[in-house]
Amino acid sequence: MTATTVETVGLSQGTWNFDAAHSEVGFSVRHAGISKVRGKFTDVDASLTLGATLADSAVTATIQAASFDSGDANRDGHVKGADFFDVETYPTLSFATT
Repeated sequence: MTATTVETVGLSQGTWNFDAAHSEVGFSVRHAGISKVRGKFTDVDASLTLGATLADSAVTATIQAASFDSGDANRDGHVKGADFFDVETYPTLSFATT
């Protein structure tokens, strides 16, 4: 068996940063079983680093929880509050591959 590298699948090594002008972190959730709520986070910092192999690669993302935007100010305030995100205590949402 041959090890798969990024070159063997047509990818180039390097680091790419989140481009807010051309990307977004969005969501869609079912509300009360009858409708969908869609929205996005507007303050995101993320990067993808491709190394020679998957083990040498990484994805990281940090989202400012207060940037939650569902298009409804009342709902946004509730979600940002202590019942859900509690943005005062937990201001960021973070992800990193291991």
